[in-house]
Amino acid sequence: MTPADLSATVLHAVRRAVDEHALRAPVPARVRVERTRPGGRGDYASAVALQLAGPAALTAREVAEILRERVAGAPGIGRVEITGPGFLNFTLDASADGHGALMARVREQGLRYGHGDALAGDLLRFSHAREVRAAVTAHAVGALARAQGARVSVGCDEVPDPDWARLGIPVDVEEPRATEITEIRPVPAGATAGELLGRLGPDATRWGLLRPAGHDRAPLGDDLLVQGEGNALFLVRYAHSRTHALTRGAALLGFTSAPGGTASAPGGFTSAPGGTASAPGGFGSTPGDTASAHGADAPALLALLDDHPAVLAAAAHHRAPDRLARHLEAVARAFLDFHDAASPLPVGDEKPSAAHRSRLALAEAAGTVLAGGLSLLGISAPRHL
Repeated sequence: MTPADLSATVLHAVRRAVDEHALRAPVPARVRVERTRPGGRGDYASAVALQLAGPAALTAREVAEILRERVAGAPGIGRVEITGPGFLNFTLDASADGHGALMARVREQGLRYGHGDALAGDLLRFSHAREVRAAVTAHAVGALARAQGARVSVGCDEVPDPDWARLGIPVDVEEPRATEITEIRPVPAGATAGELLGRLGPDATRWGLLRPAGHDRAPLGDDLLVQGEGNALFLVRYAHSRTHALTRGAALLGFTSAPGGTASAPGGFTSAPGGTASAPGGFGSTPGDTASAHGADAPALLALLDDHPAVLAAAAHHRAPDRLARHLEAVARAFLDFHDAASPLPVGDEKPSAAHRSRLALAEAAGTVLAGGLSLLGISAPRHL
């Protein structure tokens, strides 16, 4: 429920009270609601009862009681309380969130969220040349196909380069009797695995080889190591680590993303281990006001999370891991925009509320998608960055 929805709900309650002759006062053009101030209760508050008390010839608390009876139980509202001389305080019902099913699905499936059966029953064999980009792409395509239920083997036309093992390229054991062999032939990298590993390391090498479409040249400059927003790999991994930082911060404040949840220890989703510990920071850390329980920028992020299964299926079908890499970049940017617009953690004197739990659940879902996607690309997802 957004503030606009809440305002309309309270205005409807005023109109009902007037129509039922429980309240004799002019119906205002709009009802103002605002975030609860320090010391208040709930997520939002309104002074509409004080505004109507004079014209209605009643005390503000009497007006508030009349309106509370007509607002309590409305969809999206968990609790209505009266404080002070007659302020109405509203606690939103996080369980009424229309995206609760999506959040629950991501939480339940974890890193396997988006895996499906689009290729179930298929026996696939991918062949590639003795070239590092072809090898990395073929094995990423194989991982995507397996995530869609296929039985897959990946083979090289020649003796494999021993340096490929440092890029996480496994030796296949299972050999399905594929009726057709698909050749994976991206534009060559122009460097050997050893050269790239020595300069970039495994994660940046894999991202640099997989992020461009196979028919495009792979930019493999040192900018892949830059710790800044202009580096898409850093952006994705930073966003993932930031979601874990939020889970840890919420635990320290005594709450989790579960409705009404409290915590005494950090929890949340799981991801690939790795990374080194450091204090979170950088871009995407400025708190802001919220336009809803999730935040004004949440719809874009929710849409991307909802699209994740379709993106994985399409990447597997088209043998295009670059589609997944671009999707992860979009998820990371949408998460950081959402984080800037509505902090999942209380700011200043705020207390943890249903809105914070809802935002934290969305942040954790984004972290799960980023970790799962990076895992399919063979790239680590550190919890600290």
